[in-house]
Amino acid sequence: MTQVSVLGAGSWGTAFSMVLADAGNDVTLWARREEVCTTINRRRENTDYLPGVELPPTVAATHDTERALAGADVVVFAVPSQTFRANLAQWAPYIPASSLMVSLMKGVELGTLKRMSEVVAEVTGAGPGRVAVVSGPNLSHEIAQREPAASVVASTDEDVAKQVQHLVHGPAFRPYRSLDVVGCELGGAYKNVVALSVGMAVGLGFGDNTTASVITRGLAETARLAMAMGANPMTLMGLAGLGDLVATCSSPLSRNRTFGEKLGLGMTTSEIVASTRQVAEGAKSCSSLLALAQKVGVDAPIAEHVEAVVDGRMTAPEMMESFIARDTKAETD
Repeated sequence: MTQVSVLGAGSWGTAFSMVLADAGNDVTLWARREEVCTTINRRRENTDYLPGVELPPTVAATHDTERALAGADVVVFAVPSQTFRANLAQWAPYIPASSLMVSLMKGVELGTLKRMSEVVAEVTGAGPGRVAVVSGPNLSHEIAQREPAASVVASTDEDVAKQVQHLVHGPAFRPYRSLDVVGCELGGAYKNVVALSVGMAVGLGFGDNTTASVITRGLAETARLAMAMGANPMTLMGLAGLGDLVATCSSPLSRNRTFGEKLGLGMTTSEIVASTRQVAEGAKSCSSLLALAQKVGVDAPIAEHVEAVVDGRMTAPEMMESFIARDTKAETD
């Protein structure tokens, strides 16, 4: 059995540990809080993030970093993107020199504007032959219920992509592979911002025409940025682009859409953050994605407006009015 360490016991890290276990791997799940580990090991359940879901017997939890990483063939990262660098700096001394590293995170780092695979390479010194990302329409609660789902494993090294693809291919989880790390990571990060805007439309009481319009223009905005960064446009039409966008924007299980709905209902960002322990990545990444778009000269009205609402400089109704009032143009411009 391949020994896999999953660092991060939130809903996605826990659900992905189940995918790995179902695919025949031995999984160690690291959690920041000791009480979470105790509950998982004693009750076979993460009551904080996936209550009512029984974890496989080949998933064991620990809050000891050195123990979690000892002998790991593969290390999977599943923590919020904006705290990842600080966490990784603490973990790096214990990561075996030969282990593959896989990012599940969907965000762009504030300040540096780096994607998560770039943060991995920078902090650990790992070359492309050790780094991969997983991205797709993978809502954690549905994955934990073992509902059929597909995703994309991307690495600039095809052998690594194949290796991780085999590692996660289980009874209910079908992975495809790609060499387009940039497209997969930007698609995964940007869909969170689009989902915030869709959630705001829902919170304001608008229907399917409005949400479909925002989703479609969100995909166009995502593609413009990704292609400017060198991505393959077909990636944005696939699971890591359109697939992830549709799932995140359409499902009430989506943290980013739910966050947006609350903004649409008139709550402030601080009020929403205080009301939940779950992280909505788009609320942080909207600023870094807007800065990245500005850096490469790409028009990003959705990111610009969402960032203004999250920051409290604009209301959700004002955002929708501003979208409609923008100058008309050809759809492909």
